[in-house]
Amino acid sequence: MVDVDIARLREFARDELDVLIEHRSRQGEDPWEFLPDMPTVDELVVLSLRDDALDERGQTAEYLMARLAARSTRNDADDHRRALERIDAEIFRAIGIEHPALTRTAWTMLGRMQHVRDDAADAGGV
Repeated sequence: MVDVDIARLREFARDELDVLIEHRSRQGEDPWEFLPDMPTVDELVVLSLRDDALDERGQTAEYLMARLAARSTRNDADDHRRALERIDAEIFRAIGIEHPALTRTAWTMLGRMQHVRDDAADAGGV
């Protein structure tokens, strides 16, 4: 991965989060209702680094097509979800290792992935 300034990425993520919060508030949504579901600043940074990693690998288009297929009602939608989570897991692990300030966030995001947990349990890892 490319050398990055985490502090600067956090500034950008904070700005993005502020815009999202303001937008939803102006739409009449109650912040007490939606704030718990909003990503944290560090989660936005990890997602940004994931997107950069996909670009570096030349996988952005493939990833986005798989994301669309995963949200569909196709018979293989679950296979696409599993593939996306495997890609995310691999990249999140790399981010957690390469950027110690984001390790806890990357591991937390990994823990939310149902298919990754299921696959690890099937393999005897969890």
